[in-house]
Amino acid sequence: MLNLVQLTVLDAVARHGSMTAAAKELHYTQPAVSHQLARLEAETGAKLIQRIGRGIRLTPEGKLLAARAAEIVVRVEGAEAELAAQVGLRAGRVRMAGFQSILSTIVPEAAAALARAHPGIELGLVDEDPVEALRMLREGQIDVALIFRYADTPREDQGLRLVHLLEDPIYLITSEPGQTIADHRDSSWIGGCDRCRHELVTICGRAGFTPRISLLSDDIVVMQSLVAARMGVTTLPRLALRAHRLPGIHTTELAEDPRQIYAVTYGEPPDPPAATALIRALQASVHAG
Repeated sequence: MLNLVQLTVLDAVARHGSMTAAAKELHYTQPAVSHQLARLEAETGAKLIQRIGRGIRLTPEGKLLAARAAEIVVRVEGAEAELAAQVGLRAGRVRMAGFQSILSTIVPEAAAALARAHPGIELGLVDEDPVEALRMLREGQIDVALIFRYADTPREDQGLRLVHLLEDPIYLITSEPGQTIADHRDSSWIGGCDRCRHELVTICGRAGFTPRISLLSDDIVVMQSLVAARMGVTTLPRLALRAHRLPGIHTTELAEDPRQIYAVTYGEPPDPPAATALIRALQASVHAG
């Protein structure tokens, strides 16, 4: 029996003439698209796709079914839109991944506001670094990714849509007051995630040296504890210090290149209503803070 998933895949392949492009539109992997087409051919008993060199083309049977699939997909999408308008945001689910410091500062207030405004929406949260959060977003495991990036962070793929939430200044974290980056040319440094370590190297490079990163941790409590114990120095953003501030450390704001924080969605607009409501709640939480 034909099912909507298979017909949606065939429609996308017919429109794009490419499994890769269809997979990108549908937020599937290319093997998943191939699998759905193979199942559709098995269900119908008809050869629908022919491979031509590195490309593909539809057989006459494939073109016939693709035309009907397009009609069905459009009708279903229209029904979903009408139902969504009728139901509004009284029910549904939105899934989000974000990093530690924003999940412990901005997100709780936003989540509470979302629950008050739309109590029928279920919010799912997972703690992930930006790279993993974007992977989950592309694969359709989440609806919104919260990420941070620096001035020299490589640009994200096409198809990702970024909503800027805030600038997050970076601070030098030391065990003694009144110190600068240059004072720690020969110190041990504590490095965080890959993206953070790259920025740390960039900051120290501006001061004329390469930091000796001898300790690694992506936990803001551990990093501050190591600094307080005089095991090294590090850098942390303002949100991390807002989430946890250990007695015995000293902070000096670094004026250059604060990290930029974004809410990211994937695919063609508009976003699902629940995702849009969540992003608006995040923006309100940022402004309130």
